[in-house]
Amino acid sequence: MAQGTVQVTHTGTSRWRRRTGEYASLAAALEAAADGDVLTVAPGTYRENLVVQRAVTLRGPENAPGSVRIAPVDGVPLTVRASAVVQDLYVEGQDAASPAVLVEEGTPELRDVRVVTRSAAGIEVRGSARPTVRRCAVDNPAGVGIAVLDGAGGVFEECEVVAAGQAGVAVRGGAHPRLERCKVHHASGSGLSATGENSALEAVGCEIYEVRGSGVHITGRATAHLTDCDVHRTTADGVTLDTDAVLTLADCRIHDIPENAVDLRSRSVLTLTRTTVRQFGRNGLSVWDPGTRVDANQCEIFDSTGDYPAVWVSDGATAVLDSCRVHDVPDALFVLDRGSRADVVDSDLSQVRNTAVSVSDGATAQLDDCRIRDAATGAWFRDHGSGGTLGNCTIDGTQTGVIVTKGADPTVERCTVDSPAEAGVYVSAGGRGSFVNCRVTGSGGYGFHVIDGSRTTLRKCRTERCARGGYEFADGGGDAASGTGPVVEDCTSDESVGLRAPAAAPEPVVQTAGHSPGLLSAVPGQRAEPESPAPVAEPAPPSRDSKDVLGELDALVGLESVKREVRALTDMIEVGRRRQQAGLKAASVKRHLVFTGSPGTGKTTVARLYGEILASLGVLEKGHLVEVSRVDLVGEHIGSTAIRTQEAFEKARGGVLFIDEAYALSPEDAGRDFGKEAIDTLVKLMEDHRDAVVVIVAGYTAEMERFLSVNPGVASRFSRTITFSDYGPEDLLRIVEQQAEEHEYRLAPGADEALRTYFTRLPKGPAFGNGRTARQTFEAMVERHASRVAQLAEPSTDDLTLLYAEDLPELL
Repeated sequence: MAQGTVQVTHTGTSRWRRRTGEYASLAAALEAAADGDVLTVAPGTYRENLVVQRAVTLRGPENAPGSVRIAPVDGVPLTVRASAVVQDLYVEGQDAASPAVLVEEGTPELRDVRVVTRSAAGIEVRGSARPTVRRCAVDNPAGVGIAVLDGAGGVFEECEVVAAGQAGVAVRGGAHPRLERCKVHHASGSGLSATGENSALEAVGCEIYEVRGSGVHITGRATAHLTDCDVHRTTADGVTLDTDAVLTLADCRIHDIPENAVDLRSRSVLTLTRTTVRQFGRNGLSVWDPGTRVDANQCEIFDSTGDYPAVWVSDGATAVLDSCRVHDVPDALFVLDRGSRADVVDSDLSQVRNTAVSVSDGATAQLDDCRIRDAATGAWFRDHGSGGTLGNCTIDGTQTGVIVTKGADPTVERCTVDSPAEAGVYVSAGGRGSFVNCRVTGSGGYGFHVIDGSRTTLRKCRTERCARGGYEFADGGGDAASGTGPVVEDCTSDESVGLRAPAAAPEPVVQTAGHSPGLLSAVPGQRAEPESPAPVAEPAPPSRDSKDVLGELDALVGLESVKREVRALTDMIEVGRRRQQAGLKAASVKRHLVFTGSPGTGKTTVARLYGEILASLGVLEKGHLVEVSRVDLVGEHIGSTAIRTQEAFEKARGGVLFIDEAYALSPEDAGRDFGKEAIDTLVKLMEDHRDAVVVIVAGYTAEMERFLSVNPGVASRFSRTITFSDYGPEDLLRIVEQQAEEHEYRLAPGADEALRTYFTRLPKGPAFGNGRTARQTFEAMVERHASRVAQLAEPSTDDLTLLYAEDLPELL
């Protein structure tokens, strides 16, 4: 498009100035124009560098957007140094060292300007300029979208940064723009960025999305205030604050963030009001370092897509949650490190897969008038120096209500734990804590379970409808005189009017529990014998005797060496049992096993049958199988691994705990991996409960050999290793024949030989699944058979049942 003419309408007060003139160039027209004149630019491409130094109106023709292109070869295409009006222009820049539009002075107004450039900045505002920018768009894949610098200000209304090679909007050097109803997306840096002391950014009704950095990045003593804004679909954190930054979010929505929704550190301060944070891959709020603080009021944090706590407070930071909701997350609140603190008031923590509140490494948490529902653990105070207060809180529908371990010392007052599946309060490993006016109701285990001589204080507490008993104090390691064990005062249970000392002794004001029985011996419903369990139903007798189960084992395809090993072990156990019955010494037989071999060789099936055999011999109470892997045992956070491992072991009590791919608990590059904690916990449980659970670890042969060699404590607890060999073609054919018979199909003549050939030629690489491959082959044949028979109008019985060689899938 050729360059057009510029019509200048002079609007001066003198009669001779009220006229219209035409100029061949924009520079000439601008030189001739005076304040108040209107320059109407004809359609065309203008290879000029424009400098607007008077309060004129520079515009393109009406109803022809994009028809006027300002596109010089280099330099700044458009510079504004006056309170002018610029509208309906299309600006193109090519200079990577200069902005496409530069506003340096005055209070100009830019309307409906589109900037398509590869410049340092699309629009740059600096110095004393205070422009109003309306309905403008910037496409600058080489640099910053909009830059406001060096004390400048201005208002940007309904503008859009459609692409930026760096930040979408950058504010620095004490600048302070306001954005209203703007969109920033497809930036390769942050969406909104404010840096430096006295820099300030205000955004109202804006949307920041599809950026390859943080959605909002405030740093270096800058401040920002976002109201009614959306931040979503970033590749980094949603909001990042660093180095004394200050940010206020009101009525905002942060969602679909792969990393932290909000991350702040280095003395930054964040205030959130009525803001929602959802669908985040790491933490919803991540708060680090002394002096860093977040205050959240009436906010909602939910729907995590990762395996991290929703709120993380560490390294001396502070978080305050008031009237907030945190739900549908792996963990709700983790507070770590001395000096870190969380204050939570009138808030709901619910639908938490693991721990609602975790306090560790000397941190403090205070919860008042809060509600914790549907979590594995309500609150866990983990170690020495960790503490805080739970006041007037309710904990409902958890596995365990409150856990206190390793010297932690919280104060829990006027709290209610309702319907925990296990203990309402569990204190172990020297945990302390004071529980005052607390209530546990409907527990599936004990109300208060205090072990290991933990010096816990219970005062005016009450338990009701606890399945195993209201109070259990075990392994005290001493008595009142030695100062170990819990201190109990004025506590009651629906089993009695109160806890009293034995009748022979006068009732003290404060009592200290040592070993069970002690205090519990006086509680109705508790037996005087030590460690008396609550009444439980007798296990149902095994439905099959050992011969029947061994018969099923013998019927399995292949596995001849496995069958011999299991039968030999069974014979040893059976003969040992008979020798004991005859009053003779019986050889000690370690029942824990190692299964090695490839997937699909029947390891899980044999483990299930082994459990049934031991139950039929009276060695195990139930003989059921609980199958787990690394993901079931290893947690993401400190302490969670031991709890997961204990829970899995407890589920397997009376049966077999089958750990598939056990070598994954001890990776070669373990570092600080929590798998070692699972191994240590498992070894201790196997030693402490050696007759309660049989453990079988399984995996590939080479990996399991390495696993046992680097974990001698594990190896010493397993009696033998049973190797499961890969199935041969004949074994795989037999499995298909069994599957066909079970599902009322038959192999047509020639199909068996075709299957034998198929399995001989089938690659036996890492993806080969042995028995699983045979079953998948049968399923594929059934699908191809169905496709073939579905075309027949009236299929016969043979048509419906016979599988032919052509029904075999093709070899890849």
